[in-house]
Amino acid sequence: MLPENITAILARNETWSGQVATEPYEAGWAREAVIFVRALKEPVGPAPTAQVEISPDGMHWVPEGAQFTMPAANGEIAVARLTNFGNWLRIATRFEDGASCTVLVTLHLKA
Repeated sequence: MLPENITAILARNETWSGQVATEPYEAGWAREAVIFVRALKEPVGPAPTAQVEISPDGMHWVPEGAQFTMPAANGEIAVARLTNFGNWLRIATRFEDGASCTVLVTLHLKA
């Protein structure tokens, strides 16, 4: 039996600035998750730290603990690997004033 897996696109060609978060994704069936964030254009300003957030209901969020630095150059990829994360996932970050990054965010889940 092959393991069940899926790739979900959480953000495509979105320019992030200020305080941002991906749309929530229900992933309670999965055993593990990998989140990739790729810069599609040259970022402006310093790259902030992003964090994975989890939720019991997709509306109320708490930090999961995993953090990573957002991509600092065009084409650069940041990654977070997760297990034991509950049901709902998203990533969130806050850019300094004037800073931004155009991103592609994908979530890879495996049962």
